[in-house]
Amino acid sequence: MYRFRIFIKDLAAIRVPLILSTVLFALGIMIGWVGSGPLQAILIDEIQGLRDISESLRMSDNPELSFFVFIFLNNSIKSIFVLFSGILFGIIPFVFLAINGMVIGFMLNVVKMNGGDLGEMIFKGLLPHGIIEIPVILIACAYGLALGGLVYKSILPREVRGSGLRERWQELWRKSRTASLWIVVLLLVAAVIESTITLWLVS
Repeated sequence: MYRFRIFIKDLAAIRVPLILSTVLFALGIMIGWVGSGPLQAILIDEIQGLRDISESLRMSDNPELSFFVFIFLNNSIKSIFVLFSGILFGIIPFVFLAINGMVIGFMLNVVKMNGGDLGEMIFKGLLPHGIIEIPVILIACAYGLALGGLVYKSILPREVRGSGLRERWQELWRKSRTASLWIVVLLLVAAVIESTITLWLVS
């Protein structure tokens, strides 16, 4: 039930929510890049908050360990929350994807506008850990969207939603539990990379 092979196989069953998750995230990045209007102040506050936390962690006795603990707990708690909060009609995963995409897009645009090296930011600051972290977060959100979709189907008339709803719920809960385990494991790997290799590359 909890084997990695099963986790990968289960992704085929949520391919539509996974595609939607990826599209929403990509749209968020584009919106953040071209300008987010009224949301710009929120994004600036979000980035400033992350910068303040980063500076605080750098000043600790063991920066690598501090970064690792913060990154791992922050990403894991948020990802599992987003996954299971999808039961609230998928609203929270939707908003989470949009905002995080906009933060990345806005941040990249700020680097470019201030004459920074965009390629260095992407290949040193994002890719080393992001190649694991971003897909995993997209998977967590996809499961959240899948749960939200099943909630919508559950409130439809029986003749519209079809039969086997109970079985679909049982199967999705099983897949969600398997996914939650591997999401945490993979985010652990990403946190190790971000608190060591990424931190070293951007220092």
